[in-house]
Parts: sequence; structure tokens; C-alpha cells
Amino acid sequence: MKKYYTITAFLLTSIWCQAQSPEQNLKSLGIILSQPNTPIANYVNYVRTGNLLYFSGSGTDIAFKGISKGKLGKDLTIEEGREAARHVGINLIANLKNAVGDLKKVKRIIKVLGMVNSTETFTDQPKVINGFSDLMVEVFGEKGKHARSAVGMISLPNNMAVEIEMIVEVENE
Repeated sequence: MKKYYTITAFLLTSIWCQAQSPEQNLKSLGIILSQPNTPIANYVNYVRTGNLLYFSGSGTDIAFKGISKGKLGKDLTIEEGREAARHVGINLIANLKNAVGDLKKVKRIIKVLGMVNSTETFTDQPKVINGFSDLMVEVFGEKGKHARSAVGMISLPNNMAVEIEMIVEVENE
């Protein structure tokens, strides 16, 4: 019975997300996009080539009030890591909106690399990065489903818990 309910809830969520625009989905989720982060070194937030946007690795922003620093398997729980990954997703959506103006121009979230600051024995990186992946589907529906890698790192810049980069296909300019 539980499996049936989960599949039904997923299908209803997918149909609901596709009926609304990404902007409406964000509003329904109570998400307000902040200004895109300023890069912390000599790089840009994204590069566009043709219809593809390649986003640099991003962490949470300063406004995030949740736990965003530390090592999974030592300092943070899986749920705290998921929350951090979800917030990284909000950050990347803000960068995406800055790049294209209207999120309706997104054709597909293509590829995601999720990096998790974790101990050498922590093996639940996919569960952490699901916080990001679930958000992409909530906001973009089927267009938010993507190929993905979720890997552990011995450390990340500024002791970030999660860093994510993504590739997005958008409509012609």
C-alpha cells in the first residue's frame, strides 16, 4: 500500500508541476530567490555556449539560516545535508534566472555533479544530493529530471557541506 501511495503522490506532483510555470512552482513552495552569489575566486557563475549553460560549483548563500558547513558522517546528519543541497538548488535557480530571465526558457536540467564534504566512511552521498534533485523536479517537473553524479570529497571550499554544479539546456536567445 505504501509503495502505491508513493507512486501516486509522485505522479500527482509531476502533473501539478507541469501545469504551472517554474515561477509559480517556486511561489507555491514559498521560495523567494535571492541575488546570485558572487564568485569567491577568478571565475564566473556560468558560461553559455549555444543552448547550454554550464554552471560553476555553488554552495549555499550567506542568507541561508540552516546548517551548511561541516562534514557529513561527522558534523552533519543526512537530513541536514539534504537541506543544504536543497538550498544550493535554490541558489543555482537564482543564477539560472539571472542567466535567462524567465525560467520558462529552461528546456531541461541535463547533468548535475553533487559533491559532498564527507568522512571516508560516509557512503550516503546520493541521499544528500536528493535534496537538490527533488527540488529540481518540484520546480521544473519532468524538465527537472537529470543525469547525476553524487560523490564524496575529503574537503570543500570554506568547509561547505555541499557543492553542486549543473548543465542546463535553454531555448534559443
